[in-house]
Amino acid sequence: MLVLPPLSLYVHIPWCVRKCPYCDFNSHEAKGDIPEADYVAALIADLQADLPQVQGRKLISIFFGGGTPSLFSPAAIGEILNAAEQRIGFAADIEITLEANPGTFEQARFRGYRSAGVNRLSIGIQSFNNQQLSALGRIHDRASAITAASSARNAGFDNFNLDLMHGLPDQSVNAALADLKLALDMNPTHLSWYQLTIEANTAFYKQPPSLPDEDILGDIQEQGHQLLTAAGFNHYEVSAYAQPERQSRHNLNYWQFGDYLGIGAGAHGKITQADSGHILRHSKTRAPANYLARSRETAGNFIASSTQIAPQELPLEFLMNALRLMDGVPFELFQQRTGVDFAVVAPQWQTLVTKGLLQPADKYLATTPLGFRFLNTVLGALAEVDSQSK
Repeated sequence: MLVLPPLSLYVHIPWCVRKCPYCDFNSHEAKGDIPEADYVAALIADLQADLPQVQGRKLISIFFGGGTPSLFSPAAIGEILNAAEQRIGFAADIEITLEANPGTFEQARFRGYRSAGVNRLSIGIQSFNNQQLSALGRIHDRASAITAASSARNAGFDNFNLDLMHGLPDQSVNAALADLKLALDMNPTHLSWYQLTIEANTAFYKQPPSLPDEDILGDIQEQGHQLLTAAGFNHYEVSAYAQPERQSRHNLNYWQFGDYLGIGAGAHGKITQADSGHILRHSKTRAPANYLARSRETAGNFIASSTQIAPQELPLEFLMNALRLMDGVPFELFQQRTGVDFAVVAPQWQTLVTKGLLQPADKYLATTPLGFRFLNTVLGALAEVDSQSK
């Protein structure tokens, strides 16, 4: 009998004050007033249209991403949460995260978000260095970044993430570690700490900044990891560290190949069909104006594309997510979440075990520390199984 995986909800708010030069997300500079009420109505219609995909489950997590979700009022966020709870229902320990910028405008709203039902914030610090913040196109400064954590705690949040980048333009090892030390002084429960990468379709791609060389990047990564682990943070996912029992449940559901609804302009979803076991990926209309037009003109048909993941692609899809976790996933999840027998990948898995890159496939599917360091190499080898099976 098919056991459906846990269900999460992602809510995309596409507007921001300024488009950062490194950002390749579906975000758009707000020009004039944001159509908050119309967009909330569209989100609720979008959610209503997705209800057949719920299949009797309650939500274990909700994540408001963007863009800048904290540009929306607490009342708007509360209206979305009420609609989700009434239509789907919440697990007793649901995690509800909202991304927020550390500007004073957003900080003044933190208490309102907490009252609306948000119980976790993800604050986009990126750096505490004013020169770096300017190079990254951020609109906040060091002072507002420092006060963001205390504002969150004063608003009643005992669980929050700080989003921090390293490998910034001309950044030294000492400067990167100074950012990290200051972040730890703010006592977050979770840190997303990751290297700046230059993505296509960004301003940095067109005019690349001067980035640190590989030796400096390696030293930042090694010394930063030592600093974080000494402070009691577990490196549980490729770019995330957390205090014990404070991992992001929403992200864990992604990496464990759980299901999720995605509502909002350009949002993506992944759903397992109870009757067939097929796994479908959906994407919603991308441009905000077109998304709002769909709400008015097509009775809530927001889906731009819907595709079934081919059975031969499922093993790699699963492992590309699961192996992002330092501890991997329970062995039985492979067949439970994919419907595929592990024997399909067992020979290649064993080859990588002998090379010291993967752990033996018994209770858990996981890399070794060496394999975690060279995860792309591991996934490339496993991808050969996927290509040979087509």
